[in-house]
Amino acid sequence: MAKPEIRTATLTEAEFAEWNQFVEGAPSGSVYSRTDYLDALCTAAGGRFRVVVVRQGDALLGGVALYERDSRFGSYVSPRLLLYYNGPVVRLHDTKYPSEQTARHLKTLSILETELRAVGYGSIILKPRSPIADLRPFLAAGWRANHGYSYVVSISDLDATRARIEQNLRRLIDRCGRNETAFTDDEDFDSFFRLHTSTMERVEFQVYLPEAAFRTYFATLARQGLAKLFHARLTDGRAIATQLVLLGHPVTHTVCAGADPEHMKSGVTAFLRWKSFERLSELGHTANDLTDASLNPVTHFKSQLGGSLEPWMELSSPLSPRYRWGTGALELAGRSRGLASSIARRVLRRDAGQPKAESNE
Repeated sequence: MAKPEIRTATLTEAEFAEWNQFVEGAPSGSVYSRTDYLDALCTAAGGRFRVVVVRQGDALLGGVALYERDSRFGSYVSPRLLLYYNGPVVRLHDTKYPSEQTARHLKTLSILETELRAVGYGSIILKPRSPIADLRPFLAAGWRANHGYSYVVSISDLDATRARIEQNLRRLIDRCGRNETAFTDDEDFDSFFRLHTSTMERVEFQVYLPEAAFRTYFATLARQGLAKLFHARLTDGRAIATQLVLLGHPVTHTVCAGADPEHMKSGVTAFLRWKSFERLSELGHTANDLTDASLNPVTHFKSQLGGSLEPWMELSSPLSPRYRWGTGALELAGRSRGLASSIARRVLRRDAGQPKAESNE
């Protein structure tokens, strides 16, 4: 009997539930690929999404959820704040031979890459989670690769996880517990946004979304069981540390956090992370992605929490001629403005050091 043909399709809304179930069961999946998550993000931040899949008969072999935005030079796809990953999700086939698994993934990804180029985007940037290790179909088609890292903490065995946390952090976690610091799992968005905003101001980084949009985003995801807020509180109930965690997959994602600087030396941030691991494990999750491992003091703190440094690969498509010309012209104009500003600053500094001309008035 002949095998069903392999074909591509863009999912209809009626097929979203099937895709979300596929994503939740795939090692390469994440909440970021779910249609209900992308719908909440688009409502809060703008943009639109579509899901392109590869099927054999009725079976899903793989696909990619595409968060689209528009520019003067064409529509484009890329990650953004609150969309850390946006790569392909592929089926884990039931076979004992690695070669067969690889061959099927290669075929699925090759078909998917061809379909993505045919859509006509000006630019596509995909950022798969680390379980997709074989991206040769994209590289062979001229896509450029860039890589980075994130820390992922296994929470299936909490005793083993705690043993991997640095001793000093364990001491601080226990001290906060003895000092009656409380851990809460609730929807206190006001405390979250207050601490998030003050933290972003302190590190000179933008707030992830304006308050009203962020509130709507969280409320929508919380109703669907896709997000939780965790807080550490003083005995008077005031929140002094907070974090937002995305669910919707066995691997969860801590996407943003904040803390009161007056209490950071107490170890409350480590306390909150550990108590969150405990709660997420109770809910049946297997890991927590701490989101990003760029070289900075925050990453050093993440490294002490007992996680594994896991690589990710970012793939950039060849640009369309219009997109390449337009963005190149903008970049050139930006450099020209920067040069003009630099010259103007030098002239002002020079003139400021010269005596003023005498007035004849």
